[in-house]
Amino acid sequence: MSYTLRGRVESRLAALVPVFVAAIVLAPAEHRWWPVEAVALMLGVGLALDTQLYHRLLRYQPGWLALPLGLLELALLLALMRAAGIATPLGQAVALFAGGWLCAQALGHAGFPLLRLGYAEDGGELGRLGLVAAGAVGVALAGAGATAYAQLPPVVHLAAGVHQGPLVISRREVLVGSPGAVVRGGIVVAHDDVTIKNVAVVGGANGITIDGHRGARLENVSVSGARYDGIHVRGAAVTIRNCTVDMLGNRYGQGIDISFTMDYGMNMVDGCSIVGGMDGIVTHSSMTEIANNRIAHTQMTAISMTEMSMGMIERNTVRGANGVGIYCNDRSVCEVERNTVVDTKPDPSGDPSRRGIGLLASFQAEADVRDNQLAANPVPSGVVMNALIRRAD
Repeated sequence: MSYTLRGRVESRLAALVPVFVAAIVLAPAEHRWWPVEAVALMLGVGLALDTQLYHRLLRYQPGWLALPLGLLELALLLALMRAAGIATPLGQAVALFAGGWLCAQALGHAGFPLLRLGYAEDGGELGRLGLVAAGAVGVALAGAGATAYAQLPPVVHLAAGVHQGPLVISRREVLVGSPGAVVRGGIVVAHDDVTIKNVAVVGGANGITIDGHRGARLENVSVSGARYDGIHVRGAAVTIRNCTVDMLGNRYGQGIDISFTMDYGMNMVDGCSIVGGMDGIVTHSSMTEIANNRIAHTQMTAISMTEMSMGMIERNTVRGANGVGIYCNDRSVCEVERNTVVDTKPDPSGDPSRRGIGLLASFQAEADVRDNQLAANPVPSGVVMNALIRRAD
């Protein structure tokens, strides 16, 4: 089909109307705005490609080209969502896009030609229907934006100095620490949609506890001196970016523990530095992306994805772990890509499964590995108890 520029834009907008409706229904069900944000980005990507690429290069667009162009748009959408920090379950994001793509194909090949008999001859232009579609999308975007703005949580500024904890956050808010703001005794998140930024936490049973609440975000927080976990997550959904966790001298504590969150969606730990403790980052029964972190001098494992967890372990750097660097265990499904694991040390216990292994899969776990650098480890990788490592290097 030979589209005009107006035809491309009008067809794009009209096809997105039912997708916007689905996103507006899905957002309250998820208690999060990511479906609306995803569709807004989908619209932006599509219009940019229509006006800057497709219209210039594709004077005639054959039907078979819809699939590769759809894959291109999906890749750009996921990359932009990640760059914008929109934390979303990957499967749901892909399903939303796929539903929109299928809807666009059905409308383009059957729906629009029935509604406007000259659709093909007019290069995809929809006449009044196109204007109605543009208005509907504009109203949906404006309404969603106004609603989101009206529901923004209050911002609370924590002054410089030491504040005695434990500090309990029991409402939606954004807690922003001034330079030098320290909470002694821990922070407990006791409500959905809480964001904590630029705060240092010293001591406490756990440095930061999130138990049973969705939508928590931790950005540029530092934790030290916790007795058990630096960051402790249970039955929740959390995004953690650019944190530091110091567990040196604590043989049994864990840097970040995300457990039993499978029903709450995807978690993310990105760009954190963790030193010491029993485990650096550990997940149990969770879906988590663990990326761009630096973990050193742990006593059990640096990164552990266990107990039927699923997720990505990518672009992390592990140094000087005792026993095991990266561990995929207990029927978990792990994608392990582009990590660097060096100088893993044999455990003094003599346990053969902890003899300085860079990457270990255990007990029916499945690890898909690609482009990892496993250097200066007594055992680069290993498999025990009917586990599987699939290499794509």
